Amino acid sequence: MANENWIDVGAATELSATPLRRVKAGDRELALSFKDGRFGVVSNTCNHVGGPLGDGTLAGDYINCPWHNWKFHRCTGLGEPGFEEDAVPAFAVKVENGRVLVDMASATKRTRKPHAPHPLSRKIERAAGPVRVAGIATSPMDEANPRFSGSDHLLRHALASCAAHGAESRMIRLSELKFRACEGYYSKAAHACTWPCSITQMDESDQMDRVYEALVHWADAIIVATPIRWGAASSLYFKMAERLNCVQNAITIRDQVLIRNKVAGFIIVGGQDNIQGVAGQMLGFFAELGFIFPQFPYVAHSRGWSSEDMERNVELVRASAELAEGAAMLARRCIDLAARLIAQDEAPTTIERGGRKAHTLEMEKDKRMAAEA
Repeated sequence: MANENWIDVGAATELSATPLRRVKAGDRELALSFKDGRFGVVSNTCNHVGGPLGDGTLAGDYINCPWHNWKFHRCTGLGEPGFEEDAVPAFAVKVENGRVLVDMASATKRTRKPHAPHPLSRKIERAAGPVRVAGIATSPMDEANPRFSGSDHLLRHALASCAAHGAESRMIRLSELKFRACEGYYSKAAHACTWPCSITQMDESDQMDRVYEALVHWADAIIVATPIRWGAASSLYFKMAERLNCVQNAITIRDQVLIRNKVAGFIIVGGQDNIQGVAGQMLGFFAELGFIFPQFPYVAHSRGWSSEDMERNVELVRASAELAEGAAMLARRCIDLAARLIAQDEAPTTIERGGRKAHTLEMEKDKRMAAEA
């Protein structure tokens, strides 16, 4: 028939040896599957953010996208039960003379079920009002049996001082939150690591959204407090930092700077010394997110390698008026700088890329979904 366009995509014996793979028909990438003696062919591009369906897995008759686990029927292209309105193009397929042929003129329409945008994806606009300071406490502990934490203690002093400078403050304790560890979406592909975070979008019970809301939308300044654990920041700090990769990656994949005119300071407390190493990691990481630092951006306390009498260390921190005053003055420096940045509003919305970690990806922007819509 005149409206058919059959293209040979390979030998049936070879293509039937693998349940699911990518194939090319002309300049079009397809996901070809083989199950129960039957081939199925659909578009290789997932409806969600363009994941490669042919690199996924088969779950019954459904292709499981390797990026974020969206599912589409391998022959009809329809979404899984309850999500049939989400459909990728499907193609007629046949075997002739041992060759697999795909009719490119038979493509069904790509359809998208309306999905309400995630609240975090809203436009970033600073609400009018005083400078707002978010304190992030990263000290791990059993919330049912709390203990004294020197870093938490000094963070509370810093936040308590904010009101005297006309600023609002809010404390987030990571040990109170239930949030999943980063599951390595960036390791699958840069475009698989999305803003808002893929986990946050898919799991309503994940409480990392409270950190994202504070850092991206609410706060003008943040103070991150951590204990030192074997020469490094706490495990909860790194669990949070890994989940913040989606903020930095928005620059890489969309040239979208989410952190603008925002200040960061740090409180570091350890029984053993590696303060400058810990501070250097934190400064480097938050600089890549887009935060700006006041002069002297951290306060710290440590008694050194040979001082293992932690009970004494706890009492020193608890009773130290000097450390409490230092934390309060750090908050003052952060507030003052944040107020100037808000007034000037000079932070870039995009960034020159050469030499940065988030250098422009060496690939063309994906236009396949728009072409197929």
